[in-house]
Amino acid sequence: MVDAATVAAAMRRAIAESADSQGLSSPNPPVGAVILDELGEVAGVGRTQPPGGPHAEVMALREAGDRARGGTAVVTLEPCDHTGRTGPCSQALLAAGVSAVHFAVGDPNPAAAGGAATLRAAGVDVHESVLEHEARRGPLRQWLFQRERGRPFVTAKIAATLDGRVAAPDGTSQWITGAAAREHAHAQRARIDAIVVGTGTVIADDPALTARRPDGTLYSHQPTRVVLGLRDVPPTARVRSGPSPLLHVASRDPREVVAALPDALHVLVEGGPAIIGAFLAAGLVDELHCYLTPTVLGAGRAAVDDGTVGTLADAHRFIRTGTRGLGDDLLVTLERRD
Repeated sequence: MVDAATVAAAMRRAIAESADSQGLSSPNPPVGAVILDELGEVAGVGRTQPPGGPHAEVMALREAGDRARGGTAVVTLEPCDHTGRTGPCSQALLAAGVSAVHFAVGDPNPAAAGGAATLRAAGVDVHESVLEHEARRGPLRQWLFQRERGRPFVTAKIAATLDGRVAAPDGTSQWITGAAAREHAHAQRARIDAIVVGTGTVIADDPALTARRPDGTLYSHQPTRVVLGLRDVPPTARVRSGPSPLLHVASRDPREVVAALPDALHVLVEGGPAIIGAFLAAGLVDELHCYLTPTVLGAGRAAVDDGTVGTLADAHRFIRTGTRGLGDDLLVTLERRD
């Protein structure tokens, strides 16, 4: 029998592995799996492939081969028990001859749940809720949120000076943050389903809204580009070309963006200030990514424009969940207090 410490280490590896499925697996959950052989050694590691491709357990089993027989499967989500575009992972684990399965989070999808019961009925030793809190806070977070709330998880990104400015009084705003912060922001784009800006940003800045590496090459996954606003998107705008689709939501209501993305798990709002303010006012910002640069402008455009806040009691309040240095800049991550 594999000891608890070995299972915990395998689960943390499975959680880390699942991060590379974020964005690629949508609308399916980004799942990671590790197969341990009879001696407790890692025999296979896998993550969910794009829709229609193998799930994490199958990928890990393929790598493990015959070493899976009599071994242990460690999975971030309860193995599925239904046939969709792929077969049930519960049956794949049984066919491989694993003797034990440890998973972190029970599947809230009634169409796919039941793998644990099937495995137990076949004599497999099944353990649930292994490092569940860590798994729920990991790459599964947005998928679980979407299943529970019926809408995508929304992150708003702000890149600002220490005094909360995103542009100088003359309107100049490019490269407020440094190269490391921009690299991190683009890596985040490569893990989300859709990126949202307003028509004002498209007309003023003509962004491509792609996810790019420091050398300019594109990541394999590109988010859907969403433009919110009543003005037309110019026919020559860069968001009209490139590797991912453009969705123009001809409205000022952020709720219409959410309604237009029924299968999205994670949406990133990049601004400008009026769009971020509108999402905040609508109660649709679940997380903030604040990139702060060690610069003070003293004047210029504020990072957020929300006319619904008239007094301190109306303020949108968040809880800090992390800080990270990125070159000279600082990334502060926060989530809604509720």
